[in-house]
Amino acid sequence: MRIPENWLRSFCAPDWSSEELAARLTMAGLEVEEREAFAPAFDGVVVGEIVAIEAHPNADKLRVCQVAVGAAEPLTIVCGAPNAAQGIKVPCALPGAELPGGFKIKPVKMRGVASNGMLCSARELGISEDHAGLLELGSQPVVGQNIRETLDLDEQVLTLKLTPNLAHCLSVHGVAREVAALSGLPLQTPTYDPVPVSIDDRLPVAIEAADLCGRFSGRVIRGVNPRAQTPDWMRARLERAGQRSISPLVDISNYVMLELGRPSHVFDLARIDTGLSVRWGRAGETLKLLNGQTIELSPTFGVIAAGDQVESLAGIMGGDATAVSDDTTDIYLEAAFWWPDAIAGRARRLNFSTDASHRFERGVDPNQAIEHIEYLSRLILDICGGKAGPVDDQITTPIEASSVTLRFDRARQVIGIDLSDEEIVGVFSRLGMTTTADATGVTVTVPSYRFDLALEEDLIEEVARIHGYDKLPLRPPLARLPMQPAPHARRSALAVKRALAAREYQEIISYSFIGGTLDRELGLHEPIALLNPIAQTMDVMRTTLWGGLIVAMQANQKRRHPRVRIFEHGRVFWRNEAQQGGPLAVAGIDQPECLAMMATGSASAEQWGERERNVDFFDLKHDLEALLPDASLVVEAATHPALHPGRSGRVSIAGDDGKPAQPIGWIGELHPRLQQQFELPTRVQVCEVLLEPLLSRAEVRFEPVSKYPPSIRDIAVVLEEAVPAAQVNAEIRRIAASNAQAGLIKNIRLFDEYRGKGLENKEKSLAFRLWMQDTDRTLEEDEVAAAVEQVVTGLQLAFNARLR
Repeated sequence: MRIPENWLRSFCAPDWSSEELAARLTMAGLEVEEREAFAPAFDGVVVGEIVAIEAHPNADKLRVCQVAVGAAEPLTIVCGAPNAAQGIKVPCALPGAELPGGFKIKPVKMRGVASNGMLCSARELGISEDHAGLLELGSQPVVGQNIRETLDLDEQVLTLKLTPNLAHCLSVHGVAREVAALSGLPLQTPTYDPVPVSIDDRLPVAIEAADLCGRFSGRVIRGVNPRAQTPDWMRARLERAGQRSISPLVDISNYVMLELGRPSHVFDLARIDTGLSVRWGRAGETLKLLNGQTIELSPTFGVIAAGDQVESLAGIMGGDATAVSDDTTDIYLEAAFWWPDAIAGRARRLNFSTDASHRFERGVDPNQAIEHIEYLSRLILDICGGKAGPVDDQITTPIEASSVTLRFDRARQVIGIDLSDEEIVGVFSRLGMTTTADATGVTVTVPSYRFDLALEEDLIEEVARIHGYDKLPLRPPLARLPMQPAPHARRSALAVKRALAAREYQEIISYSFIGGTLDRELGLHEPIALLNPIAQTMDVMRTTLWGGLIVAMQANQKRRHPRVRIFEHGRVFWRNEAQQGGPLAVAGIDQPECLAMMATGSASAEQWGERERNVDFFDLKHDLEALLPDASLVVEAATHPALHPGRSGRVSIAGDDGKPAQPIGWIGELHPRLQQQFELPTRVQVCEVLLEPLLSRAEVRFEPVSKYPPSIRDIAVVLEEAVPAAQVNAEIRRIAASNAQAGLIKNIRLFDEYRGKGLENKEKSLAFRLWMQDTDRTLEEDEVAAAVEQVVTGLQLAFNARLR
């Protein structure tokens, strides 16, 4: 919204510069987005008077003017403007002047006649779009005076960027009210003296929708002169506020709207055959608006109708059929109060916005409708003449004055400064509000123009902004946080992700929402449906991270990235009726943090020293094992609906002291059906595990490096084919950890598997290499044999194994 400074200062004129005024308003919450002079920069233009004029000898449409500019001799200027006449005063650009847009004036010859300057229109000076003729200045300006001084073109215009709660500032008077509160100066208010009633004509109005219109005021005025001239002072204020002058009746309506925030409408009374009715629109009705657009109405739009003919779109725009014109002599002046909820959003449905709808949907003062219609009537009678009838005023729902209480201690606590009780009460007094205070707080009677004051917090905001946001002290945030322990036996999620990044994986972050169809194909849990999904492909909470990884994998494959290694860390969501609610939990839903990896393409970057091969199950297993090198990861063959049969496994962490392994996730190759469905050109290896087990690690302890050589023994045991090698490895580690003799074993490695001749059906042979060592001495042969015997005996008991 554009606010001319002089217009604003006519209501309240503090001793502030333009810059300080803009700063004070901004610090009060009325952001001044821009401050600039009304006219663009130009120079060399003065007031000129045409003292003589004659026809151009070589052109029918041009005339040669003698223009006095305050110099000894008048200038000869060739002009083609239709209103150029002897005796008028107009802007004259002298030779050497530079007009807006960089247009420079210099002496020229026009059809053989020398022209030493240019007579200017308003558009050529950049102050309006009027280019129909020269800008006539009247008789008052002094010839030769700088035109910027004459027309006050350096007046500052403030462009305010208001938030929706500041509806009371959508007028010059409303902003002046804020300036008066900020400066402590009195506020000047226009007078609303009733105009004399000289006729008894009325127009019947029936309000059929009380939920649309809360108050409807209007009066008949006959005998107006629609061809009267809008006064220069009014036209100048309108232009500076960004409004184009149209006609006196329209200009007056716009002027009062800009000055007081009261949208109104002027009907051509001769075009209304019956009384008016205020109601909701009906299906099938149409209305041609003032902007030429014809719209189809519905019961969600309020209208003003005359019989079956809709004449105006309530609170938004008038209709073309009853618009005033140069032939209008009798008018009906309307100033209504439309409920904000009945107007909000309606204009946007029609793909436009109007000044009226912008104000009505935020709230317009309902209690000053009569005063404002008297002000409108006074301006119309003074400018256009006519005779006024009585004011008809209908109130469907009286708006009761509300009150809000503010606690002094609460205000000081929220604002953060020690304001006195008197200072707090004084803010509301300066805003023109009625208050009642006691020792604990103040009760404020909310004015009818303040639709934004309903809560205690609203009053606290008023105190803060009128006191001045710039006066609030700058204090760094203070938070007392106890130092949390960082045990050696636990690492951060960031450390795990850094380990993956070091193995050439790149992290992705995807939505927690996913399509239900995709999630059901990949997960083992029934997903939780969203009540308000943002998209059809995001209608459930994910139960697995694989969905986001596949989408990212598809995007990379489409962009011809042959080698992709990605991972994601995030929460998944599983139904669990046993889950209790709490500050960080939702009843009935598990939200564990998981880590998922996905790899496809070459196992290593292309190079000359290694033959290219595709990444496989064991590459991904190796990467997973690298995340927790001090734990015993166990991968057992298992079937998952999203993984390739025979190339999938359940991931567990081996338990300590005989405890069973703890399942933490899955690893394998994506099912060929899904690979084809998602159009992935090569095999894709995936895994997903719970993050929490990966954060635990054995406490780091110092152990001296042995200077004695290790004793290495190989053992081959025969056992059932169905027993996983990982279980055998874990059992050997358990024996070494729990038995004193076998405790000499420091390292274990599986180096061979045999099936075939010499073994029974469904048997296999696993060969393990054992490293045994002591830090104090060289081991004796009987100690080594005893350790091996303990391992063999343990495997026999656990798996019915025998030495090969």
